[in-house]
Amino acid sequence: MAQPLPFVLDVPETPGDQGQEPSPYDESEVHDSFQQLIQEQSWRAAQEGLELQQRARQAAGEGEGQGGLCLAQSCPAASVGRSRGAIISQYYNRTVQLRRRSSRPLLGNLVRSARPSLRMYDLELDPRAQEEEEKQSLLVRELQSLAVAQRDHMLRGMPLSLAEKRSLREKSRTPRGKWRGQRGHGSIFSCCGWLRYACVLTLHSLGLALLSSLQALTPWRYALKRIGGQFGSSVLSYFLFLKTLLAFNALLLLLLLAFMVGPQAAFPPALPGPVPVCTGLELLTGAGCFTHTVMYYGHYSNATLNQPCAGPLEGGRCSPGAGSLPYNMPLAYLFTVGVGFFITCITLVYSMAHSFGESYRVGSTSGIHAITVFCSWDYKVTQKRASRLQQDNIRTRLKELLAEWQLRQSPRSVCRRLRQAAALGLTWLLCLGTALGCAVAVHVFSEFMIQSLEAAGKEAALLVLPLVVGLLNLGAPYLCRILAALEPHDSPVLEVYVAICRNLILKLAILGTLCYHWLGRRVGVLRGQCWEDFVGQELYRFLVMDFILMLLDTLFGELVWRIISEKKLKRRRKPEFDIARNVLELIYGQTLTWLGVLFSPLLPAVQIIKLLLVFYIKKASLLANCQAPRRPWLASHMSTVFLTLLCFPAFLGTAVFLCYAVWHVKPSGICGPFRTLDTMYEAGRVWVRHLEAGGPRVSWLPWVHQYLVENTFFVFLVSALLLAVIYLNIQVVRGQRKVICLLKEQISNEGEDKIFLINKLHSIYERKEREERSRVRTGQAAIPPTLLTDERDA
Repeated sequence: MAQPLPFVLDVPETPGDQGQEPSPYDESEVHDSFQQLIQEQSWRAAQEGLELQQRARQAAGEGEGQGGLCLAQSCPAASVGRSRGAIISQYYNRTVQLRRRSSRPLLGNLVRSARPSLRMYDLELDPRAQEEEEKQSLLVRELQSLAVAQRDHMLRGMPLSLAEKRSLREKSRTPRGKWRGQRGHGSIFSCCGWLRYACVLTLHSLGLALLSSLQALTPWRYALKRIGGQFGSSVLSYFLFLKTLLAFNALLLLLLLAFMVGPQAAFPPALPGPVPVCTGLELLTGAGCFTHTVMYYGHYSNATLNQPCAGPLEGGRCSPGAGSLPYNMPLAYLFTVGVGFFITCITLVYSMAHSFGESYRVGSTSGIHAITVFCSWDYKVTQKRASRLQQDNIRTRLKELLAEWQLRQSPRSVCRRLRQAAALGLTWLLCLGTALGCAVAVHVFSEFMIQSLEAAGKEAALLVLPLVVGLLNLGAPYLCRILAALEPHDSPVLEVYVAICRNLILKLAILGTLCYHWLGRRVGVLRGQCWEDFVGQELYRFLVMDFILMLLDTLFGELVWRIISEKKLKRRRKPEFDIARNVLELIYGQTLTWLGVLFSPLLPAVQIIKLLLVFYIKKASLLANCQAPRRPWLASHMSTVFLTLLCFPAFLGTAVFLCYAVWHVKPSGICGPFRTLDTMYEAGRVWVRHLEAGGPRVSWLPWVHQYLVENTFFVFLVSALLLAVIYLNIQVVRGQRKVICLLKEQISNEGEDKIFLINKLHSIYERKEREERSRVRTGQAAIPPTLLTDERDA
């Protein structure tokens, strides 16, 4: 017979427990006791199985044909599943008996931590299925008498399988059973309880419906899923970046409309002359009838907003009348642009840090193949279109993971690395020479446009410089792409990063030359005119021309090439989507928008319209004319790289450009809110002087301006805090990555330990089997043959 276990379920119970409710400590003891109960029953079943196996072997007298591993009935892990149903049935039985013997109230009146106890009761195995069903029905009734939170808490704590828990939850959710359990408490309380239960269910259903509707209202949700499923995460990162730029421009435009454009449109100034007639060419040039509108800097007033000026301008200044609004337009103009850029900077830094944390926290692909295969499918998907998208997404994800794994496994020789380095150096020299040549060409052509004053007077001639710059931006990336064919890249990720760096150098060289052209040359040439309006119109023309050339490139570079390839060349090969060039076009257009905010406050609105059109045009061209990358690759860090390029070269360069224009360049004397000042920054000082003369009630505002705005130490302090936050976030992410690596290593070590222990157990079983066989053979050899013959005769 099996020996008793070395431990017993002995949980002390004080006499005072019979009249008190179970505490959380008692609840933990119940769990421990129940686990020990399972272990005890499993151990007993295993011992009985081993004893039966030994008796069978002794009766049969043969063990040669059996393996060294344990039988399925004798293993402890198998006996747990065999006796679990009986243990659960006994758990149901003792739960009901405990309620009857202790004469306690129903569970609905107890605290959440209350739970039936198994202490000081002997458990006996009951294999009969009918009694088990009865006990289960009793437990279902008891669960129906509980509140929803208590019922879920108790089901969560039961040591049952997920299928059994789900079955119990579905059976106990019937409102009829709950109504019966609460009928004894009176009709008033039962009605209130039922009404509360119905209200909770209704609110829960409404919340789920609202959440699903909000997710469905996410911009381009289905389109992004389709792109990610068919073309992979690399192409999807471009459209996600475009969506991020759209959010940045919408936030900046909201501030400009609320504090600059709206107040000025409500109190428009008197126009200096007749309004020009619109000819339609203004949509391309931005001049003409658009000049004297809130579109540009020159239309904004330089005084406190009031009713329009009744008389002519005195010295270029509109004097405020009686009852004027206390809204200083020069100060509002300066602070709105400054606050808008500050909020954009904070949002951009936060987005970059968040993207860095997400990509580098979960961007590791080691051991993710099994997770992708077994855990990627969403079983809530019921529509055929959504399931097809999910299948495409999982298939593309597996291709990317396998391609990255093969790339890490492929070795490279020393000679191959040297050839790659030589080809890379030659290609970089040619690309840098191309960027330098484009910058020189832009500078020479801009000087030519300044000298040809007659051509500058024609409205159509204003499009020449934007057209030349746009053609250079369009043709130079194709030249760099042809040169990149000379260098054999093993990794498509590295190839995209190198192309992004080369296109970025080209864009920065051209934009740097243009910034010198606008603030260095144009300010001196247009000294007696409104040079701010000209710079704003020039940036508008560059933005419109960039959009037009993008449309032409999409038409001839993708559509026409696909038609020629399919009709003439008889090849089914489509062009691939050039991620590097398209992303740099987005960054280039966003940089133009930020450069022109000071001179054209409505330029973010133009950029929003452009981005919306670009999204739908690029999506249609991608689905019709492009194919998925021939070499799939995982773009886990692409969003972080795009935001980093948007932050440091683009936004930082724009901030330097605008700070130079605000602090050092003299504004025009005939237009704009800063027409009577030496610099735009002096508007704050003039406002402070007015506040000092206003009285002691506002004396703290000049102090704030002096020590927080003009003091450079505060600016450096804020910058240092931002850098510290970025650095701490990076360190936190690195620490989390180290912890994740340690946990993965620990899981791997635990798996190896389990394998080692299983091998040890197998070796012990094999050794015992060999000892049993040797003893049996020794016993048979020790019996004389005569005794065996006598036994047969008898």
